[in-house]
Amino acid sequence: MSKHLTKRTEDYSKWYNELVVKADLAENSAVRGCMVIKPYGYAIWENMQAELDRMFKETGHQNAYFPLFVPKSLFEAEEKNAEGFAKECAVVTHYRLQNDPDNPGKLRVDPEAKLEEELVVRPTSEAIIWNTYKGWIQSYRDLPLLINQWANVVRWEMRTRLFLRTAEFLWQEGHTAHTTKAEALAESKQMQEVYANFAENFMAMPVIKGSKSESERFAGAEETFTIEALMQDGKALQAGTSHFLGQNFAKAFDVKYTSKEGKQEYVWATSWGVSTRLIGGLIMTHSDDAGLVLPPKLAPIQVVIVPIYKGEEQLTVISEKVNVFVQQLRKKGISVKFDDRDTLRPGAKFAEYELKGVPVRIAMGNRDLENGTVEVARRDTFEKQTVNQDDLVNYVANLLEEIQDNLFKKALDYRNTHITEVDTFEEFKDAIENKGGFVSAHWDGTIETEDKIKELTKATIRCIPNNAKKEEGICVLTGVKSGRRVLFAKAY
Repeated sequence: MSKHLTKRTEDYSKWYNELVVKADLAENSAVRGCMVIKPYGYAIWENMQAELDRMFKETGHQNAYFPLFVPKSLFEAEEKNAEGFAKECAVVTHYRLQNDPDNPGKLRVDPEAKLEEELVVRPTSEAIIWNTYKGWIQSYRDLPLLINQWANVVRWEMRTRLFLRTAEFLWQEGHTAHTTKAEALAESKQMQEVYANFAENFMAMPVIKGSKSESERFAGAEETFTIEALMQDGKALQAGTSHFLGQNFAKAFDVKYTSKEGKQEYVWATSWGVSTRLIGGLIMTHSDDAGLVLPPKLAPIQVVIVPIYKGEEQLTVISEKVNVFVQQLRKKGISVKFDDRDTLRPGAKFAEYELKGVPVRIAMGNRDLENGTVEVARRDTFEKQTVNQDDLVNYVANLLEEIQDNLFKKALDYRNTHITEVDTFEEFKDAIENKGGFVSAHWDGTIETEDKIKELTKATIRCIPNNAKKEEGICVLTGVKSGRRVLFAKAY
């Protein structure tokens, strides 16, 4: 397969789809709307998982696992949640197949094997988890209950795109129970901070923290806190959400605790999650026309070493030297690959690792052995440097940090130059259509105005920023008084 990619400026969507496939991250499967995550793509997810899991445990959470299937009656218990996800639900109605008498060699659903109660394949797990919590929570001594699960969920999407929107995807979902409203709200905000920390310090992806407007909230939530990132094509990506659920689920599933004073009280709840959509965000924040660009902290391979040699003898001498470097780099916690395959020329290997976004490439040939040097190339800027072999390990360790910082700075500069303040609807439309990015505008606070703006421009309210200052103004569409600006954008 040709490794040449469509240029981002020609067709951003096509570039993205080609890159995901050609960089060996994922591919479409035989199941419509579902993807196969290939080993290289899954390795990125494993690195994300490891960091997030560590952060969750540092904030006191434990992992558990709950069933994939939710009885329909449980799913219906919290009405807003059920209504919000109803159109995306896959439902199991039968439990057995049988030979089809009219089509030898084929199977059909056994009509006698109808389930007594239909099972919803989880689009999210609040219902099954809160039904379980009813048996786990009796007293204030059982709280707070801080649980996370790593799982797959199914949302029957009709228009899919690898990593960004698929019928089945991988995610984590936290579900916590608390004695007070204040404690639950603090938990929701803490997890927003955890997500923002991960996005910025590991993904090198700057985010804006804020809360969702009422119509953009999670179904069944009283408040949704979000982190919003900006992709290179000027579209926003909701990168993680944390929900304050109030007592809605506790009341729906009758989850009460006995307080210190001996009173029966409903618990307060949160839920929060990020998914494999983060890999899509990672790709679209940093990558270029040559392929993936990965931040070192999440790259499956941080350093690749390519030998340049003629004959087995030279390769043997180079390999001996390289193996010492490999051990030294690994001792520093750096992941290294020594690519001594004899089936590809060095140039082809360079192109492959460029496409796969490996942050640092080291080339070593016979002349390098004689001179005690190596050539070090960085993926983010394509710069090359001749480095003394004695300094190599420290040089590479520092370079990886520099690349991580540079990727964040570059993305932050792009984001900051793509936030446009507007005061009229003409300016609003012009910014959304021709510049892209976030548009900071006054809004009158009504769902009707929000819907109308979406209908006219395809832009939605991404968030009401946490740091939004009070500022008197008038709504860009209706002219009604407004006390602060919100951020609009077209979004994935």
